[in-house]
Amino acid sequence: MAVEPPHPPPPRGHLSSGNGGKFQHPKLLPKAHPTTTSLPIAEIGVGTTGFGIFFILFGMFLYFDSVLLAFGNLLFLTGLSLIIGLRKTFSFFFQRHKLKGTSFFLGGVVIVLLRWPLLGMLLETYGFFNLFKGFFSVAFGFLGNTSNIPFLSVLFQRLQGTSSMV
Repeated sequence: MAVEPPHPPPPRGHLSSGNGGKFQHPKLLPKAHPTTTSLPIAEIGVGTTGFGIFFILFGMFLYFDSVLLAFGNLLFLTGLSLIIGLRKTFSFFFQRHKLKGTSFFLGGVVIVLLRWPLLGMLLETYGFFNLFKGFFSVAFGFLGNTSNIPFLSVLFQRLQGTSSMV
């Protein structure tokens, strides 16, 4: 007795015996689910980070209002962790060579939460520049290469510096 090999499934949009001989349009067939499930969380994180930056700027415009600055800091850090994930956020802030910047940045956040907004924002700014100093050279280099305006390209090339991103 010979065993019959399995038949391949019919291509999408063709008649098959599995659906009672009815024609199914390819757009009506179920689609595979996307593999990344964190996309909506990342979108929420972008919005949260944007609101955090807005509240920080608004708090600075209102003569360093401590409540707005504290709320902006919390929204910014929450949004950042939603965008890149808790593990990556933790590993970014607590790398050995970034501990100085992290301590100043997070210390500034704590000082703002304790209602010393001017001192806290100064500490945060210093920590922010220490944390992202490798990124600034890359960003200025990118802006200098893409700019067609001679004055700006020379300015960006001077600001680019030689520090590495690591």
